[in-house]
Amino acid sequence: MYEENRWQAVLTRDKQSDGAFVYAVHSTGIYCRPSCPSRKPQREQVTFFAQSEEAEQAGYRACLRCQPDTLSPDNELAQQVCRYIETHLEEPLTLAALGEAVHLSPFHLQRTFKRVMGITPRQYAEASRMGQFKSQVKEGAPVTSALYEAGFRSSSRLYERTPAQLGMTPTTYRKGGAGMNIAYTIVDSPLGRLLVAATEKGVCAVSLGDDDTVLEAALLHEYPAATIQRDGADIREWVNAILRYLNGQQPGLDLPIDVQTTAFRWRVWKNLQTIPRGSTRSYSEVARELGEPQAARAVANACATNPVALIVPCHRVVQANGEPGGYRWGKERKQKLLAQEASTPAVI
Repeated sequence: MYEENRWQAVLTRDKQSDGAFVYAVHSTGIYCRPSCPSRKPQREQVTFFAQSEEAEQAGYRACLRCQPDTLSPDNELAQQVCRYIETHLEEPLTLAALGEAVHLSPFHLQRTFKRVMGITPRQYAEASRMGQFKSQVKEGAPVTSALYEAGFRSSSRLYERTPAQLGMTPTTYRKGGAGMNIAYTIVDSPLGRLLVAATEKGVCAVSLGDDDTVLEAALLHEYPAATIQRDGADIREWVNAILRYLNGQQPGLDLPIDVQTTAFRWRVWKNLQTIPRGSTRSYSEVARELGEPQAARAVANACATNPVALIVPCHRVVQANGEPGGYRWGKERKQKLLAQEASTPAVI
């Protein structure tokens, strides 16, 4: 089904799909962008690749018309804006200032950036500031100096964003979750034992395994200073939603999450949540969709450190050759999940 969506993008010369994949034609030995204006081949002559490097490794040559071996102008623009934001966090990053930096109108910049990245320049800047702040605090920097180094102009601006992006106050974060109250439960599931833990703000852990003691130990290690109690009453609704999802009784999981992460990993996880049930992406495909074609390994690391399995469906990211690849909760569970989702459409 995913390949058919790609084929439809080729037939309609969808420019928005440029950068997401390339298609190669067996009879000509050439690969193209989805929007290439050349004559369309027969479907049986076409093979899809996540990126130009894979097509070239398979022996295909880049089309001279659409030049698929170069970044699309929109993706290149988004990367340029990202780099500018990351190196000017201490400055007021208005749309006007960004537009002047890349020689575009604020409206065009905003529209293009959001289409490529999935978030606005302002959201990217705030996520980058928060990521830098968290890194410095984790390394032991004082909260006050860390917030100014990260580009926050006052402590109030930081604390306004803390509940949504950090899940706790900066001081609490630095102390390993001191003062947090976490409730958890462990139940049987189609994939073995399922641990679900949550704060009052959202789910902070979803783990899979065979041994309750191991699952509990991992949760305690993640939040060593928090108050943790085994009590599933307060989170029963979320646990039941996850079980219904595993049994194919609902199409996806739209649950609040309360996790600690960096700006890049948050972007990866948000991207994974857009992958439909029954479909997969390769690590390199996700990197390309984020406008970071060289970041496949970073994407893989973001998947490996995902603390909320299933809610963020990292099991839907596979190797470029279609092999499942690694999975934090075991390769067999990943294979079972993918097979179940491919063969059993969710009841909506």
